[in-house]
Amino acid sequence: MTRRIALALVLLTAAVLIAAVVPLALGAIAHERDAYVEDTASTASSIALLARGPLQTNGHEDHADFVALSDAMTDAKRTSDEVVVLDRYHNPVPRLSSGGTPPYKAHQKLIDEAATDGNTATQLTKNAVYAVAVVYGVGKESGDQIGTVFLERPTGPLNQNIANLWLYLIVLAGVALAAAVLIAIYLARWVSRPLARLDTAAGKIADGDLTVRARTGYGPPELRRMAATFNMMAGRLEALVHGHRAMLADASHQLRTPLTALRLRLDLLATDASPSTAAELAGAQEEIARLSRLVDGLLATARAEAMTEQLETIDVLEAVAERVAAWQPVADGHDVKLIAELRGNGAKDGAADPPMVALGAGHLEQILDNVIDNAIDAISQVDRATGPGGGSIRISASATDVGMLLTVADDGPGMTAQERSRAFLRYTTGSQNGTGLGLAIVHRLVTANGGSIRLADTPGGGLTVEIELPSPSDPPPQ
Repeated sequence: MTRRIALALVLLTAAVLIAAVVPLALGAIAHERDAYVEDTASTASSIALLARGPLQTNGHEDHADFVALSDAMTDAKRTSDEVVVLDRYHNPVPRLSSGGTPPYKAHQKLIDEAATDGNTATQLTKNAVYAVAVVYGVGKESGDQIGTVFLERPTGPLNQNIANLWLYLIVLAGVALAAAVLIAIYLARWVSRPLARLDTAAGKIADGDLTVRARTGYGPPELRRMAATFNMMAGRLEALVHGHRAMLADASHQLRTPLTALRLRLDLLATDASPSTAAELAGAQEEIARLSRLVDGLLATARAEAMTEQLETIDVLEAVAERVAAWQPVADGHDVKLIAELRGNGAKDGAADPPMVALGAGHLEQILDNVIDNAIDAISQVDRATGPGGGSIRISASATDVGMLLTVADDGPGMTAQERSRAFLRYTTGSQNGTGLGLAIVHRLVTANGGSIRLADTPGGGLTVEIELPSPSDPPPQ
């Protein structure tokens, strides 16, 4: 933001300087040139007045104006002017000229123009200003053109003045641009620093630190009000989350304790009950077990919807192997084969480094537990309906451009397209004993960590869960 504001203000200042200062400079330069040319013409006219008498006496030194003309010539030499006095036939009069002889013949057209118009003629070039003044006679020759004064003045002083003017304007523009940059940086920081602090506070809250508050005494009034509103929101969020967590803790204690006691009572009753009564008690125990799973699922969903934890770097192969080993006894009890296809799939081209992902602490284990549990339960439902037959669950991991692709494929009943579209919603299940929370928990954990999850049909029948997880170099945006 600082760079953008500074650049915008600098461009605006530069545009104003170009639009206002450049025309002013060009006007000042034109005025300077006109004044220089007019001064040259005035000098030529003055010398022409002094040259009238000496021209009429053919440069005789006793004439009163000869001394004044000599002084004028001396002043002209001092200022690097070159003066040539021409007679009525446009021939130079050496005794009435100063220094060397300028190339007046190259400006014959200018001399003829002055003689024709009877006025002083001027011409400005890159290196010099040329002025031609007509000398008129006195006495009997009054009004007659008896000669011409040709004056050449170098433009060095003029060019120096123009260069000084441009230098002054450039320095002035540089100072203005520097001031604009400083002002822009000050304004940008005045605005961006409170925004940066607000962003930092929001990031910390996203990481789970609900005690963070933004500073409200800095920046424009709008940002101060925003910071105050943010703090109010953070306070209410902290109160809600703490209340939610307290409610979950109370619910966990209040629900699990009576359920456990009820299960124990039913177990005691079943020991001495008749076969018909024992069958009814077994059904009640199954309902209690289902209710326990529902409570556990609700608590797991609430934890998954809590603030995103600090990311950790996790070895996928190690985590998968650990969860497969943990679920192997359960799978064996349901005659289900757990197959982990990890060798050669975990790293690209057999690389020595193990595949790693960036997830919250314990999230990968929860994801695997819920997906494997759902797969075992789906296969068990088929076995109960059609008789023992078993099934298999294949778990594989492969590297992708952005992280790891974890695939869990079973050969159970699978899902229809409509069921897959609703599979991530809570309480949506095709199982009589399921809670409909397993895939909802998985979806929430995966997306909270910047990953994605897809459901597809397994070739030959069944459901395939594809989970794409980010690598440590590509953490999810906060």
